[in-house]
Amino acid sequence: MVRTTRQRTAVAAVFDQLEGFHSAQEVHARLRAEGDTVGLSTVYRAVQALADDGELDSIRTDTGEALYRRCSTRHHHHLVCRSCGRTVEVEGPAVERWADRVADEHGFADVSHTLEIFGTCAACRDAAAPAG
Repeated sequence: MVRTTRQRTAVAAVFDQLEGFHSAQEVHARLRAEGDTVGLSTVYRAVQALADDGELDSIRTDTGEALYRRCSTRHHHHLVCRSCGRTVEVEGPAVERWADRVADEHGFADVSHTLEIFGTCAACRDAAAPAG
């Protein structure tokens, strides 16, 4: 059973208002700006608990930072723009089959995985292109 605390409820409410992926630090700053005295370590714990319970989707940037957002209900992967952070959810049936096959070959069960593909989105690529 999940224990609902005031802090967890406050963190969840922030994610209800946000678009895209955000760090625990950004959520903490937003709560503090709204007058909440919640500590950063408490926000980290609440964000992790929400992610563990499937309420938040998480990605790890190419610099290793964990970012979170309200998640969709189905398993998916992400394309992430390195420039603007735009994220697109993608399904990968071939990845799912590969992961299942590799796990089976090595005797693993109850496996899970995440996949983030980093690149530059079309808008950022076009903005960076020299005028010609």
